[in-house]
Amino acid sequence: MRSLHRVLAVLLATAVLVAGCGSGTRVRDFLDDTYERTEILDDTSVYSSPEPVGTTTAAIVEAVPPAERQADGGNEYLRYSDDIVIVSAAAGGGSTVRVEDLDGRYRGGFFAFLGPGFRPGSPVGTGGSGGPGFGK
Repeated sequence: MRSLHRVLAVLLATAVLVAGCGSGTRVRDFLDDTYERTEILDDTSVYSSPEPVGTTTAAIVEAVPPAERQADGGNEYLRYSDDIVIVSAAAGGGSTVRVEDLDGRYRGGFFAFLGPGFRPGSPVGTGGSGGPGFGK
């Protein structure tokens, strides 16, 4: 019986380790591995996807779930802990994926038009609600 408990403990520990390995995937790593990078400018990279915006966004979200997601004017915005990803239609078909560091435009309020979760100082992972005084 003790032997069975040890085997189960080892299996459980292995399962936790394996599950934890995938959760650390960074969105930039996924984009580098999946799409063709077409431009690099400071902390911003631009990628090309042959798929339309919806399909490209779904693939990114499935691989690396964002803290917040919003759509506006045919563009999809995905906020991560230290990056924002913008997926938009490309002129010749497919889509363009732009990943920016959360410094700069985001911190200055550029994406505040997207609502909660995209305003500077918004709580991470709230699903679009919250903020100072929320729930008081």
